[in-house]
Amino acid sequence: MSLDQPTRRAVLTGSVAVLGGGAYYLTRSDGDNDHDLSPTLHSSDETSALGVDLTGKPIVGSPDASIEIYYWTDFQCPFCEQFERDTLPELVRDHVEPGTIRIVFVPLPYFGSDSMAAAVASRCVWDRVRDADPSVYWDWHTAIFEEQGEKNSGWASADNLLEITRSVSGVDADALEACLDDRWAAFEADITSDAEQARSFGISGTPTFVVFDPDTDTAGTLVGAQPPERFDEALERIEDA
Repeated sequence: MSLDQPTRRAVLTGSVAVLGGGAYYLTRSDGDNDHDLSPTLHSSDETSALGVDLTGKPIVGSPDASIEIYYWTDFQCPFCEQFERDTLPELVRDHVEPGTIRIVFVPLPYFGSDSMAAAVASRCVWDRVRDADPSVYWDWHTAIFEEQGEKNSGWASADNLLEITRSVSGVDADALEACLDDRWAAFEADITSDAEQARSFGISGTPTFVVFDPDTDTAGTLVGAQPPERFDEALERIEDA
Protein backbone atom coordinates (compact mmCIF):
# COMPACT_ATOMS: atom_id res chain seq x y z
CA MET A 1 0.00 0.00 0.00
CA SER A 2 1.35 3.40 -0.95
CA LEU A 3 2.09 5.85 1.83
CA ASP A 4 0.32 8.43 -0.32
CA GLN A 5 -2.90 6.42 -0.07
CA PRO A 6 -3.41 5.56 3.61
CA THR A 7 -6.64 3.73 4.27
CA ARG A 8 -8.82 2.91 7.23
CA ARG A 9 -8.83 -0.75 6.16
CA ALA A 10 -5.11 -0.92 6.98
CA VAL A 11 -5.78 0.30 10.51
CA LEU A 12 -8.56 -2.16 11.13
CA THR A 13 -6.56 -5.16 9.89
CA GLY A 14 -3.57 -4.28 12.04
CA SER A 15 -1.27 -3.33 9.17
CA VAL A 16 -1.09 0.39 9.74
CA ALA A 17 0.47 2.70 7.18
CA VAL A 18 3.08 4.95 8.80
CA LEU A 19 2.89 8.47 7.44
CA GLY A 20 6.21 10.20 6.99
CA GLY A 21 8.35 7.30 8.15
CA GLY A 22 8.78 5.51 11.44
CA ALA A 23 9.42 6.79 14.94
CA TYR A 24 11.34 10.04 15.05
CA TYR A 25 12.73 10.82 18.46
CA LEU A 26 13.72 14.39 19.20
CA THR A 27 16.57 15.30 21.49
CA ARG A 28 15.45 16.73 24.82
CA SER A 29 15.61 20.51 24.97
CA ASP A 30 16.13 22.78 27.94
CA GLY A 31 13.41 25.23 26.92
CA ASP A 32 10.56 26.30 29.15
CA ASN A 33 7.36 24.28 29.10
CA ASP A 34 4.83 25.75 26.71
CA HIS A 35 1.47 24.93 28.28
CA ASP A 36 -0.03 28.44 28.32
CA LEU A 37 -3.06 27.18 26.43
CA SER A 38 -6.67 26.61 27.44
CA PRO A 39 -8.12 24.55 24.59
CA THR A 40 -11.76 23.55 24.39
CA LEU A 41 -12.46 20.02 25.61
CA HIS A 42 -15.61 17.99 25.17
CA SER A 43 -16.91 14.51 25.91
CA SER A 44 -18.89 11.96 23.94
CA ASP A 45 -20.54 8.64 24.67
CA GLU A 46 -20.62 7.62 21.01
CA THR A 47 -18.51 5.10 19.14
CA SER A 48 -16.53 6.96 16.50
CA ALA A 49 -16.41 6.10 12.81
CA LEU A 50 -13.00 4.53 13.45
CA GLY A 51 -14.67 2.16 15.91
CA VAL A 52 -13.28 3.71 19.10
CA ASP A 53 -15.65 4.03 22.06
CA LEU A 54 -15.30 7.68 23.09
CA THR A 55 -16.83 7.17 26.53
CA GLY A 56 -14.51 8.42 29.24
CA LYS A 57 -11.93 9.81 26.81
CA PRO A 58 -11.08 13.52 26.91
CA ILE A 59 -11.41 15.11 23.48
CA VAL A 60 -9.56 18.34 22.73
CA GLY A 61 -11.17 20.50 20.08
CA SER A 62 -14.50 21.07 18.42
CA PRO A 63 -16.99 18.20 18.01
CA ASP A 64 -17.40 19.46 14.42
CA ALA A 65 -13.72 19.21 13.47
CA SER A 66 -13.27 17.49 10.12
CA ILE A 67 -10.14 15.49 11.07
CA GLU A 68 -9.61 13.33 14.16
CA ILE A 69 -6.30 12.40 15.76
CA TYR A 70 -6.38 9.43 18.14
CA TYR A 71 -3.51 9.66 20.60
CA TRP A 72 -2.53 6.51 22.54
CA THR A 73 -0.47 7.67 25.50
CA ASP A 74 1.05 6.58 28.80
CA PHE A 75 1.75 9.11 31.55
CA GLN A 76 5.02 7.26 32.27
CA CYS A 77 6.18 7.34 28.64
CA PRO A 78 9.11 9.78 28.21
CA PHE A 79 8.41 10.24 24.50
CA CYS A 80 4.79 11.10 25.32
CA GLU A 81 6.06 13.78 27.70
CA GLN A 82 8.32 15.03 24.92
CA PHE A 83 5.41 15.19 22.48
CA GLU A 84 3.28 17.02 25.05
CA ARG A 85 6.03 19.56 25.65
CA ASP A 86 7.44 20.10 22.17
CA THR A 87 4.61 19.38 19.72
CA LEU A 88 1.16 19.36 21.32
CA PRO A 89 1.05 23.13 22.00
CA GLU A 90 1.72 23.86 18.31
CA LEU A 91 -0.91 21.33 17.22
CA VAL A 92 -3.42 23.04 19.47
CA ARG A 93 -2.57 26.52 18.22
CA ASP A 94 -2.28 25.67 14.52
CA HIS A 95 -5.00 23.05 14.06
CA VAL A 96 -7.22 22.54 17.12
CA GLU A 97 -8.09 26.15 17.93
CA PRO A 98 -8.93 26.96 14.25
CA GLY A 99 -11.34 24.00 14.33
CA THR A 100 -9.54 21.73 11.84
CA ILE A 101 -8.84 18.77 14.12
CA ARG A 102 -9.89 17.26 17.40
CA ILE A 103 -7.60 15.01 19.46
CA VAL A 104 -8.92 11.98 21.33
CA PHE A 105 -6.78 10.95 24.32
CA VAL A 106 -6.67 7.17 24.77
CA PRO A 107 -4.64 5.94 27.78
CA LEU A 108 -2.51 2.89 26.99
CA PRO A 109 -0.81 1.72 30.23
CA TYR A 110 2.26 0.26 28.57
CA PHE A 111 4.66 0.31 31.54
CA GLY A 112 2.73 -1.64 34.16
CA SER A 113 0.86 -0.99 37.40
CA ASP A 114 1.82 2.67 37.91
CA SER A 115 0.84 3.40 34.33
CA MET A 116 -2.52 1.80 35.03
CA ALA A 117 -2.86 3.88 38.21
CA ALA A 118 -2.34 7.06 36.19
CA ALA A 119 -4.77 5.89 33.51
CA VAL A 120 -7.46 5.11 36.08
CA ALA A 121 -6.85 8.45 37.81
CA SER A 122 -7.24 10.17 34.46
CA ARG A 123 -10.61 8.49 33.98
CA CYS A 124 -11.66 9.54 37.48
CA VAL A 125 -10.70 13.16 36.99
CA TRP A 126 -12.31 13.38 33.56
CA ASP A 127 -15.49 11.70 34.79
CA ARG A 128 -15.82 14.33 37.52
CA VAL A 129 -14.97 17.51 35.58
CA ARG A 130 -16.19 16.82 32.05
CA ASP A 131 -19.70 18.22 32.59
CA ALA A 132 -18.87 20.99 35.03
CA ASP A 133 -15.55 22.41 33.80
CA PRO A 134 -13.77 20.16 31.26
CA SER A 135 -10.92 22.65 30.80
CA VAL A 136 -9.69 21.71 34.29
CA TYR A 137 -8.72 18.30 32.93
CA TRP A 138 -6.11 19.96 30.71
CA ASP A 139 -4.48 21.50 33.79
CA TRP A 140 -4.46 18.16 35.62
CA HIS A 141 -3.14 16.26 32.58
CA THR A 142 -0.37 18.81 32.10
CA ALA A 143 0.56 18.72 35.80
CA ILE A 144 0.96 14.94 35.75
CA PHE A 145 3.28 15.03 32.74
CA GLU A 146 5.31 17.87 34.27
CA GLU A 147 5.93 15.69 37.34
CA GLN A 148 6.96 12.65 35.31
CA GLY A 149 9.81 10.69 36.88
CA GLU A 150 11.64 7.48 36.05
CA LYS A 151 9.37 4.68 34.93
CA ASN A 152 7.99 2.58 37.80
CA SER A 153 9.91 4.58 40.39
CA GLY A 154 6.69 5.26 42.31
CA TRP A 155 6.15 8.79 41.03
CA ALA A 156 2.89 7.63 39.38
CA SER A 157 1.62 5.58 42.29
CA ALA A 158 -1.90 6.33 43.47
CA ASP A 159 -0.62 8.13 46.59
CA ASN A 160 1.73 10.35 44.62
CA LEU A 161 -0.91 11.12 42.00
CA LEU A 162 -3.13 12.36 44.81
CA GLU A 163 -0.34 14.66 46.04
CA ILE A 164 0.12 16.09 42.53
CA THR A 165 -3.64 16.53 42.21
CA ARG A 166 -3.75 18.68 45.36
CA SER A 167 -1.67 21.26 43.48
CA VAL A 168 -4.16 21.54 40.60
CA SER A 169 -6.82 24.18 41.11
CA GLY A 170 -10.32 22.97 40.36
CA VAL A 171 -9.65 19.27 40.86
CA ASP A 172 -10.85 17.70 44.10
CA ALA A 173 -8.17 15.32 45.37
CA ASP A 174 -10.52 13.83 47.96
CA ALA A 175 -13.02 13.02 45.21
CA LEU A 176 -10.21 11.44 43.19
CA GLU A 177 -9.23 9.30 46.16
CA ALA A 178 -12.84 8.15 46.57
CA CYS A 179 -13.06 7.31 42.88
CA LEU A 180 -9.85 5.30 43.00
CA ASP A 181 -11.32 3.32 45.88
CA ASP A 182 -14.78 2.81 44.40
CA ARG A 183 -14.35 2.65 40.63
CA TRP A 184 -10.85 1.30 40.03
CA ALA A 185 -11.99 -2.14 38.87
CA ALA A 186 -14.57 -0.79 36.42
CA PHE A 187 -12.24 1.78 34.91
CA GLU A 188 -9.36 -0.71 34.73
CA ALA A 189 -11.61 -3.07 32.77
CA ASP A 190 -12.48 -0.29 30.31
CA ILE A 191 -8.82 0.68 29.89
CA THR A 192 -7.83 -2.96 29.36
CA SER A 193 -10.49 -3.26 26.67
CA ASP A 194 -9.12 -0.15 24.97
CA ALA A 195 -5.62 -1.65 25.09
CA GLU A 196 -6.89 -4.82 23.44
CA GLN A 197 -8.43 -2.75 20.67
CA ALA A 198 -5.16 -0.87 20.25
CA ARG A 199 -3.36 -4.17 19.74
CA SER A 200 -5.95 -5.16 17.13
CA PHE A 201 -5.06 -1.94 15.29
CA GLY A 202 -1.39 -2.98 15.32
CA ILE A 203 -0.45 -0.42 18.00
CA SER A 204 2.31 -1.73 20.24
CA GLY A 205 3.76 1.33 21.98
CA THR A 206 3.33 4.96 22.95
CA PRO A 207 2.92 7.54 21.70
CA THR A 208 1.04 6.34 18.63
CA PHE A 209 -1.31 8.52 16.61
CA VAL A 210 -3.97 7.65 14.05
CA VAL A 211 -4.96 10.57 11.83
CA PHE A 212 -8.46 9.92 10.50
CA ASP A 213 -10.88 11.62 8.14
CA PRO A 214 -14.39 10.26 8.88
CA ASP A 215 -15.82 11.71 5.66
CA THR A 216 -13.45 9.83 3.36
CA ASP A 217 -12.74 6.92 5.71
CA THR A 218 -8.99 7.38 5.30
CA ALA A 219 -6.41 6.99 8.05
CA GLY A 220 -2.71 6.69 8.67
CA THR A 221 -0.39 6.62 11.65
CA LEU A 222 2.48 8.47 13.21
CA VAL A 223 4.67 6.81 15.83
CA GLY A 224 6.96 8.44 18.36
CA ALA A 225 7.64 12.00 19.52
CA GLN A 226 7.14 13.50 16.09
CA PRO A 227 7.79 17.22 15.46
CA PRO A 228 4.92 19.49 14.36
CA GLU A 229 5.90 19.41 10.69
CA ARG A 230 5.33 15.65 10.56
CA PHE A 231 1.75 16.21 11.70
CA ASP A 232 1.36 18.95 9.09
CA GLU A 233 2.50 16.48 6.43
CA ALA A 234 0.23 13.74 7.73
CA LEU A 235 -2.80 16.04 7.78
CA GLU A 236 -2.07 17.15 4.22
CA ARG A 237 -1.83 13.56 3.04
CA ILE A 238 -5.08 12.58 4.72
CA GLU A 239 -6.90 15.60 3.30
CA ASP A 240 -5.55 14.88 -0.20
CA ALA A 241 -6.16 11.11 -0.12
